[in-house]
Amino acid sequence: MKHRVIISSLITVIILVGLTGGVVGCRTSPALRVATTTSLYDTGLWGYLEPMFEKQYNVELDIIYAGTGKALEYGRRGDVDVIVVHDKASEEQFIAEGYGVTRVLFAYNYFLIVGPAADPAGIKGMSPEEAFKKLMATATGSFVSRGDDSGTHKKEQAIWKQAGYDYEAVRKAGAWYIEAGIGMGPALMMASEKKSYTLSDMATFLSYKGKIDLVPIVDKGDILLNVYSAIAINPEKHKETKIEMANNLISFLTSPKIQKLIANYGVKEFGRRLFTPCAG
Repeated sequence: MKHRVIISSLITVIILVGLTGGVVGCRTSPALRVATTTSLYDTGLWGYLEPMFEKQYNVELDIIYAGTGKALEYGRRGDVDVIVVHDKASEEQFIAEGYGVTRVLFAYNYFLIVGPAADPAGIKGMSPEEAFKKLMATATGSFVSRGDDSGTHKKEQAIWKQAGYDYEAVRKAGAWYIEAGIGMGPALMMASEKKSYTLSDMATFLSYKGKIDLVPIVDKGDILLNVYSAIAINPEKHKETKIEMANNLISFLTSPKIQKLIANYGVKEFGRRLFTPCAG
């Protein structure tokens, strides 16, 4: 009887080891951690591309969506392997500090100032700088700011600076200026509810167009250019960075096949592309 128990136990161990080995053999490599802007997430572009990348490279993508400022913070701490953001000045500083390897551009679109069709501040057709000057001077229309250190928030600050204002003075200018501290989609929803203006990237605005009562008010001006780039975290700063897989993701985003998919993304649903590919 004792021998039977021993044999039975050995068989059980062998089976368990075999099963465990089978599971391990089927596992993909550890997840690639990506910090991305809310606009790329809210528009559904990541949801569209993610399964393609995972299948091609047999790896799970762990996507964290946050504003550009937060994504850069994750990168500095080594919490992610790649950041996908849209604020050139911050990105160049990030690389100069040694945290990022190379800034690789893969797509662009434009920002626009949206607001109620009635345009209470009368800024339609102005340049972004002129529009901000009028909003500040008259306070006749409220403005919802992302207020979250995102790429969009940084672009808003750049427009205020170009218009001749210190941003700290703008923040304290009155109740008409609303610092929301939220993502792009929620900011559009808030602006719609409050019949306010806000600065939005074109892609998220088009994605939310059916849910909000806002229209484009200002959509011309060089400062409104919005470029997206991918940056692998420097393994010299964070040794655990999955640099090879990070580079695979960047190659994937800039490949002719994916660039074409990005070019066509949104055309069927919205009648126009949400992003313009620009790799190379």
